[in-house]
Amino acid sequence: MNIYVGSLHFKMNEAELKELFEEYGEVTSAKIIIDKYSGKSKGFGFVEMPNEAEAKKAIKELNGAEVQGRNIIVNESIERTDKRTNFRGGDNDRRGGGGGNRRDSYR
Repeated sequence: MNIYVGSLHFKMNEAELKELFEEYGEVTSAKIIIDKYSGKSKGFGFVEMPNEAEAKKAIKELNGAEVQGRNIIVNESIERTDKRTNFRGGDNDRRGGGGGNRRDSYR
């Protein structure tokens, strides 16, 4: 099961995140998301646990728990089904206009 972990302390590293969840069972991976421009933590990450029962227990017990002075958010990660190919969103068939100025609207 893939688990989302939010509101992490910005100095927490992946080894500490993994260790936190290992108290509940086997952890396949622990990943903290890093900002590609600053190289600093974005304050959230993902933990993968192969045993669903252990993962659900970790979610239940760690959601709202204080870790390194912050109350973390822990829940099941839902995999995105839409791959954001159109940054503007919406249907590709309906393209929004750019506005523009009409001379006759200033009369």
